[in-house]
Amino acid sequence: MAEISTIARPYAQAIFDLAKEKNQLNEWSATVGLLAKIVEDEQVKAIIQDTKVDVSDKEKFILDICKGKITNEGENFIKLLIENKRLLVLPFISDSFEELKANEEGTVAATIVVATKISQNETDGIIKNLEKKLNKKIEATVKIDESILGGSVITVGDTVIDASVKGQLESLAFKMKA
Repeated sequence: MAEISTIARPYAQAIFDLAKEKNQLNEWSATVGLLAKIVEDEQVKAIIQDTKVDVSDKEKFILDICKGKITNEGENFIKLLIENKRLLVLPFISDSFEELKANEEGTVAATIVVATKISQNETDGIIKNLEKKLNKKIEATVKIDESILGGSVITVGDTVIDASVKGQLESLAFKMKA
């Protein structure tokens, strides 16, 4: 996995630099995200990996899928990736690009796991508190996991805030064993 991210990072940085220079971060984010979804499709992946399919046919195939959805620069990016046999690295390039974009915009991704569905006001309150604590804009995803019983588990980067009932019970059990 480290090898793939090492391969992806220079491509992501190059796209990021281009996008930043042209003030097109959101446009490139959409382009790279679209391309990543395309190459993750099992049928597309099979064609990309098929050694019997000529490189020019692969290029035409991918460009036909993207027709009208990406710019000429996006098409050139696809051609570069095909030429360097890096098309299947696109999901990792997309992830790296999004990290660079988030850092530039001062945003961080957060995952909020709750036991039951919470209201938008509750979600907004959690996000507001996180933004105040971290002094960054938070892009949050809310997930439901009934196994935590209650409360929440919030993950921001490498930081995990476990305020779940399950987490508290496990902590209590650990303390009682000691």
